[in-house]
Amino acid sequence: MADEQYTLRDANNQLIQVCLRRDKRLRRTSRWERMPDGSLLVRVPHRLPRRSVSALLEQISKQLDKSIAMQKRRNDFDLYERAKLINQKYFHGEIQWNSICWVSNMQKRLGSCSRGGPTDGHIRISDKIKGWPGWVIDYVIAHELMHRKHPNHSPAFWDELRTTYPFTERGRGFIHGFGYAAGHPPEDEEE
Repeated sequence: MADEQYTLRDANNQLIQVCLRRDKRLRRTSRWERMPDGSLLVRVPHRLPRRSVSALLEQISKQLDKSIAMQKRRNDFDLYERAKLINQKYFHGEIQWNSICWVSNMQKRLGSCSRGGPTDGHIRISDKIKGWPGWVIDYVIAHELMHRKHPNHSPAFWDELRTTYPFTERGRGFIHGFGYAAGHPPEDEEE
């Protein structure tokens, strides 16, 4: 069955293209995520009745509006400006995200980037690294931005990050050295 195309309007009055794909692997729940071009890919159970699609799209629209409101509250301006500059300089402005903010509840991770659902495109950076050199913070931001294109630490993720962001190895070395000095052996991110 061919993908179905729809259009939503978000809280900023912007039109969002929606590609609805029926997925035989899904039984009850639907999944959605924002694509790099800003459109949405919505995967639904294969047997979802057509009459249920409009209610589902309405629910997604409400989640998007909530996400936009949250984005306005949560963006830390300095971090946002840094991410915007990195995106322009190294990724040619191709990467889209919804928010980026400092958080204090990360114990082991330095950053995270959510994919799919109402928090799609939310990047969180641990406030524990605020005092680190700017180039290391920039590496963490670039790393999380790359997760918008590659969800895991696949070889493609590392190849593209190393190719596009020239300070990847330097940033990783600093982080591993810092962890080693603190008595925490580095975890192998490439698996």
